[in-house]
Amino acid sequence: MAPSAISAGAEKLQKPLDGSLEGKKMADMAHDVKDIHDPKNRITTDFGVTQHNTDDWLKVAHNDKTGPMLLEDHAAREKINSFDHERIPERVVHARGAAAFGNFKLHKSLEKYTTAGVLTDTSRNTPLILRFSTVLGSRGSADTVRDVRGFAVKFYTDEGNWDIVGNNIPVFFIQDAMKFPDVIHASKPEPHNEVPQAQSAHNNFC
Repeated sequence: MAPSAISAGAEKLQKPLDGSLEGKKMADMAHDVKDIHDPKNRITTDFGVTQHNTDDWLKVAHNDKTGPMLLEDHAAREKINSFDHERIPERVVHARGAAAFGNFKLHKSLEKYTTAGVLTDTSRNTPLILRFSTVLGSRGSADTVRDVRGFAVKFYTDEGNWDIVGNNIPVFFIQDAMKFPDVIHASKPEPHNEVPQAQSAHNNFC
């Protein structure tokens, strides 16, 4: 490679790193940079009230002594509440899965079996979402483990949402639904330490 090409490449690389907004990378990041001293860039509460301090809880104070935090600090409670609810817990079962959106197009009417528009109107194009999953693994588990596979389809029909769920087994684990919590507890890891249980290899809930 010619030296001129190398120097030109180095110059292009240096532009985004020179600390100015002249480089394309810095210009792209400019809209995310906020001046915290600009009154227009103040943080607000969920109700739009300007906040000047989001780091210190309102406390009882007298002279140079500081006491306990006050529950009347609604901004602090709002921040903690938002933090507590910012993550959605994973599903108890079928936590690991993958989904895709698509469309359902009927080519032959099934009107002699049903009156549902999604299965009788060949002119419709019905949007849907399909999800495949494992049953017992957490959301960070592998797709390759030996496990029952689940699938779920949601049709967004003109009459409303139509959900179909299923597993790739001919007979379900249990017949009595009251045993469902027990069979899942017997198969999932211990909740307090995530250690797998040996009895998950046995079929005791037929």
